[in-house]
Amino acid sequence: MIMQETKITIQETTNDTILKFNSTKILINGGSYEFSNIDEAKNSPLAQQLFYLPFVKKIFITANFIAIQRFDIVEWLDVQEEVAEQIEAYISDGNIVVNEQRSSTKKEAIEVYAEVTPNPSVMKFGTNKALTQTDVEYKNIDEASKSSPLALAIFNFPFVKEVFISDNYISVTKYDMVEWKEVFTEVRTFIREYLVEGKTIIKEIPTQKENSTSKNATPVVALEGISAQISDILDEYIKPAVAGDGGNIAFRSYDEKNKIVSVVLQGACSGCPSSTATLKNGIETLLKDMLPDQINEVIAING
Repeated sequence: MIMQETKITIQETTNDTILKFNSTKILINGGSYEFSNIDEAKNSPLAQQLFYLPFVKKIFITANFIAIQRFDIVEWLDVQEEVAEQIEAYISDGNIVVNEQRSSTKKEAIEVYAEVTPNPSVMKFGTNKALTQTDVEYKNIDEASKSSPLALAIFNFPFVKEVFISDNYISVTKYDMVEWKEVFTEVRTFIREYLVEGKTIIKEIPTQKENSTSKNATPVVALEGISAQISDILDEYIKPAVAGDGGNIAFRSYDEKNKIVSVVLQGACSGCPSSTATLKNGIETLLKDMLPDQINEVIAING
């Protein structure tokens, strides 16, 4: 397939000395790295290159962004575009961001546990390893083959219908051909061994174009006004609760004229028998209380 073109976007933080450089391409295979000087960065060729810039004080690398703290000798406005172009060129050339195998002399102590969810078709597999900073959902093996070797491997189990990967858990949806009590141990062991071996979790974040045929594709736009408030409420009050059950909720759109909110339900929430009740009695009620006279109804888009 044609590789996704790497783009770097600049994002300010609450600390004016720190700037985030977000990448459309996965930079490392989970976890994060922090470097305070060029010697500490011996396992990161990119960080070492950036430390040659005299204003770079500290570098923090995660799966999809690089945060850089500057010394006070410059202002970010004077150098940020140059730094973004340097990072983008480095990644686009296929260079290694962090040599992860060399940076660890022993295998990680990784734990994977299985949890039942309100959706009888979905099992949540939680882990103490950071998996991704961008939630990804795969409805079939073809979608997984484009960006996630881990999801692709899980789809090799014949009973797997869908895979949802979040920051520290994986929700797997099964077909009715088996019961979870018969297979969850096998899946849990497989996921743990995969992570212990340090294999790639996600190699590329699925693009909007790739997901455009899916009815649950979420538009990537800058939110304002009521839409932004709704998204913030969902992130702060609702997402942590549904994540505990192996699911996810994402803001889709707000119809200002009819005051209707559309959300996307993913993972264990997608197709869950109790999701409708949760939507009406929980999410809709909360939004009406926190945004009086702005919400008439909340509707869900299930996978």
